[in-house]
Amino acid sequence: MSPSEPDRATVAALRASVLKLSRRLRNQRADETLSPTQLSVLTVLVVRGAMTPGELARQEKVQPPSMTRVIAGLEERGLVRREPHPDDRRQVVVSATEPAAAVVEENRRLGNAWLAEHLARLTPEENEALRAALPVLEKLAQA
Repeated sequence: MSPSEPDRATVAALRASVLKLSRRLRNQRADETLSPTQLSVLTVLVVRGAMTPGELARQEKVQPPSMTRVIAGLEERGLVRREPHPDDRRQVVVSATEPAAAVVEENRRLGNAWLAEHLARLTPEENEALRAALPVLEKLAQA
């Protein structure tokens, strides 16, 4: 093993910690009736704008029939709308509605509040270590 190669214990510990933290943050939801997949789709649409169902399926790494069901459920709740594709009338584009944007913003607020509360319990040294690790974590997230 080279000096820059992580050992199995480090890999396992990082993976477990990131998964636990992700779950904790996902549980800070404004609307408990929405699934994590539905919330993820809404976030993508709010942040990136309208997309075709196929683009959303690729983005979320799900099969198109699954995305069709997710979109139908969100549309039924008034959180997304389908409109004809501007260039290809055989397709539709899906966009988030204003209520969807409000749900996404409230989820962010709740997650940030939870995280800020728990970061405040860390020592200054622990917070500094986290700040120093942020570029590395971002690099891993973008891989």
